[in-house]
Amino acid sequence: MYPFSFTKVSDTREALDAGRRGGRYIAGGTTLVDLMRETVERPGTLVDISALPLREVTVTERGGLRIGALVRMAEAAADPKVRLSYPVVSQALELSASAQLRNMATIGGNIMQRTRCTYFRDVTAACNKREPGSGCAATHGVNRTHAILGTSDSCVATHPSDVAVAFAALEATVHLVGPDGERQVPFVDFLLRPGSTPQREHALRNGELITAVEIPALPRPLKSGYLKVRDRQSYEFALTSAAIALHIRGGVIREAKVAVGGVGTVPWKLPAVEHHLIGERPTDALWAEAAERAADGARPLEHNRFKVELLKRTVERQLRIVGGSK
Repeated sequence: MYPFSFTKVSDTREALDAGRRGGRYIAGGTTLVDLMRETVERPGTLVDISALPLREVTVTERGGLRIGALVRMAEAAADPKVRLSYPVVSQALELSASAQLRNMATIGGNIMQRTRCTYFRDVTAACNKREPGSGCAATHGVNRTHAILGTSDSCVATHPSDVAVAFAALEATVHLVGPDGERQVPFVDFLLRPGSTPQREHALRNGELITAVEIPALPRPLKSGYLKVRDRQSYEFALTSAAIALHIRGGVIREAKVAVGGVGTVPWKLPAVEHHLIGERPTDALWAEAAERAADGARPLEHNRFKVELLKRTVERQLRIVGGSK
């Protein structure tokens, strides 16, 4: 670990001043500290924002839900408002990491965590995300766990967050505050596909701070859930996952929200699947037909071709779980 300075702030103004000067925000620290130990990250200054008042889960005026950036993962998962209105979020959080980590890690930190690509975390390997222009060792290396959607010649790393998949499915918004004031970014635009600049992973501007994630009010009744497929059930990242929310009224699907994880360079929204569902009556045949569109545009690598079929099966299974079987 390289030397660094540490400062603790007590209000947003102090945090923004420190961030503008190049400080890196830290709260739970469960990801950033690991990366510093591995010398992947070498921040000169850490800014502890854990004392900021961003710890509430509140219902918005329009009936949506706003989750403060410093709410712990375990707290968000257990909150009655989250569990009742958006079980897909609770389930995604509970299937993440270990209990110890969920008790420390925050919502803001979770969506900002960096990839678990082994080549990114090995400072001796070529990685355009870590060192632009150095190449991507995963492209022709061991790439079983890597992405098949949203990839580029520069990067094939997956985004590891589970709850980010739920937020993408529900079309959430990220609330930010920075030197130029407050702004909001749709979640699907907040995390960036690699393209030719994989080192740019998010839409944060210099010194900006995440204050909350807001889930919009969605039609009721709303059924939702999260399915995670992984090599083992304990503390493992997804090979594939599916976050699904369905509004079914009068026996017809009126709204469908679908996103997947473990397969994309960012949490991957599936509009083709959604469009195929809307206006239809739930049946096993419909779930299978819709799921066939889940891997549209996939670019599998040598070792992860199995993810194409696994993704379709994951989406079909979760549609059946959430929407029912007929």
